[in-house]
Amino acid sequence: MKFPKTHKLKDIAAIIDAKYIGDENYPVEGINEIHRVEAGDIVFVDHPKYYDKALESAATIILINKEVECPEGKALLISDDPFRDFVKIGQYFLPFQPATKHISDTAEIGEGTIIQPGAFVGNDVKIGKNCLIHANVTINDHAIIGDNVIIRSGTVLGADAFYYKTRPSGFDRLKSVGNVIIENNVEIGANCTIDRGVSASTIIGEGTIMDNLIQIGHDTIIGKKCLLASQVGIAGCVIVEDEVSIWGQVGITSGVTIGTKAVLLAQAGVSKSLEGGKAYFGTPAEEARSLYKKLATTQLMVKEYRKNK
Repeated sequence: MKFPKTHKLKDIAAIIDAKYIGDENYPVEGINEIHRVEAGDIVFVDHPKYYDKALESAATIILINKEVECPEGKALLISDDPFRDFVKIGQYFLPFQPATKHISDTAEIGEGTIIQPGAFVGNDVKIGKNCLIHANVTINDHAIIGDNVIIRSGTVLGADAFYYKTRPSGFDRLKSVGNVIIENNVEIGANCTIDRGVSASTIIGEGTIMDNLIQIGHDTIIGKKCLLASQVGIAGCVIVEDEVSIWGQVGITSGVTIGTKAVLLAQAGVSKSLEGGKAYFGTPAEEARSLYKKLATTQLMVKEYRKNK
C-alpha cells in the first residue's frame, strides 16, 4: 500500500511510538509484505529466522523487534511488537469505512456496465465498461475491475486475508489494506472468493476464466488466459503464470510459482513450484508422464507378486 503522500521516518515512528535508527527525515512511501516490497516501503519482521531476509530485501524501512545494525541506505523502526504496529500503520492510513448504500457514491462505474439487484459495490471501487455484475455479488472497497468482465452471483471480491498471529489470548488478525484487481475480459463463476492483498493487490489477469466455487488467497497473481475449474483452492502469495489450466479440486500451497502453460490435473496437490509447459497430477503433484510410468510399474509388480504367491 502506498501512502497518499511521502512521509518522514520520524512521523511514522510517532504513529506507533517507536524508536528509529536513521535520518529522521528519511522518506517513507508505504507498507508492504516481504514478497512485494520495493524501495520506500516498510516491511515488518518479528522472528530472528527472517531478520536477514527482511534487512536484505528491497524494502528500505524495516520494522523490527530488535536493535540490529542498520544496512547502509536504509532505516529501522524498533518495536516490541512489529505485527501489531504494522497493522496500526495500515489502519492509520486506510481505516475501515462503513458502507451506507448498496452502491457507494464514490464508486466509478463505466458506460454499459450492468449491476443486477442485490449486488454490493463498496467505497472507491472502479468498474470498467460493458461489465455484467450479477445479483448478490460483493465487491469490497478499492477493488479495480476492467472492461468486459462478468462476475456471477454469490462471488465476493476483497475479503480480508486469512492471516493471523497466535497470541496467548487467541488469534490476532492482520487487517488487510490491499485490494483486488480484475483485468479486462475476465469471467468469474458463482460463489468464488478472491481475497484482497494484505498490503498490495491480488490480481486476476486479462482473459482468465474461472468456474464456480474457487478460492484465491491474498496477494496471489493469476496470469493471462488461465482456466480454473470448480473447487480450486489457491493459497496466498502464489504466482500462476499465463495460460495455465487448473482442473477441479486442485490445491496449491502458499508462495509457489506455476509456470506458463502448465496443466494441473484434477485433485492435484501442489506443494512446490512447478515448471511451465508440463502436465502434473497427484499429491504431491508430479510430472504426469513420470508418475504414470511409476504407477504402471507398481501395478505390474503387484500383478507379478499375486501371480507368484
